[in-house]
Amino acid sequence: MLAVAFPYDARVWRTAWPQAMDNMLAACDASSARLVFIDNLYQLGPQSEPRHEDMALSEIGEKPAILTAVTRMWLAARDRVRVAALRCPDFYGPGVGHSHLGAFALGELAKGKPAQLLVPPDTVHDFAYVPDIARAAVTLLDAPDDAFGRAWNMPCAPIQSPRELLAIGAESLGQRARIWAVPLWLMKPLGLVYRMAKEVVDVSFTWDRPYAVDAGAFTRRFGFAPTPFAVGIPASARSFVAKDR
Repeated sequence: MLAVAFPYDARVWRTAWPQAMDNMLAACDASSARLVFIDNLYQLGPQSEPRHEDMALSEIGEKPAILTAVTRMWLAARDRVRVAALRCPDFYGPGVGHSHLGAFALGELAKGKPAQLLVPPDTVHDFAYVPDIARAAVTLLDAPDDAFGRAWNMPCAPIQSPRELLAIGAESLGQRARIWAVPLWLMKPLGLVYRMAKEVVDVSFTWDRPYAVDAGAFTRRFGFAPTPFAVGIPASARSFVAKDR
C-alpha cells in the first residue's frame, strides 16, 4: 500500500511523488505484489458536477499537474503491475491534526477557542473519515484482481459545509461554534508571505464552488457505508480534548 503524506508544498511534490511512485511500481513488479494507492482528486481539476472516476486528467495548478503525471505513471504500468487507486477528498478523523477540520479547527474548539479556517466555511465540501479510508483500503487489498487497474472514489457521508460540521463538533463539546475564516480572495496576497496559503490557492477550485465526489462505483461494488458525521465529528472533536490533557 502507498499511503504517504509529503509536506504540502509543490516544490517537494515535484520530485517526491514521481520518485515514490517509480520506486513502488518497480518493487511491486519485482515481487509480483499488488498496490493500493491512497490518492486524492486534484488531478481532475475544476468541475461543476460531482467528481467521478471517468473524468479526464487536468494540469490546472502545480499539484494537480504533478498528480496527473503520477497517475499516468501507474496507468502506463498496468500491464505489469496491478494497481488500484483510492481517490479521497479532504479528510478528518480522531487525532488527525493536518486537516481543514483538524488541529486548527476542531482542535481549537476543544480548547474553547474559535475554529480557524483557511477555506470558506459555507461552501459544501465532501470530507472522508480516516478510519473509513483505512477500511476501504483493506477492502481493496482483499478484492479480486478485476478491482485493480483503475481508480475508485472514496465514499463520504452526505455533503455538508465546514460550518455545519464544526457546529456538530462544538455541540458535542458543549460549546457554541465560533469560526475565524480567511476569505478566499485574501488567500492569494496572503500566499506571498505564508506558504500554506499559496498552496491552498493552487487548488482553489476545490473551494470556490461545491466540491462533491461521486463514489457510487465503490459503494455498488463493495456495499460500503461511510461513517455518519454525527459519529465521526464528535469522535474527532473529543480526541483533541484528550490530546490536550
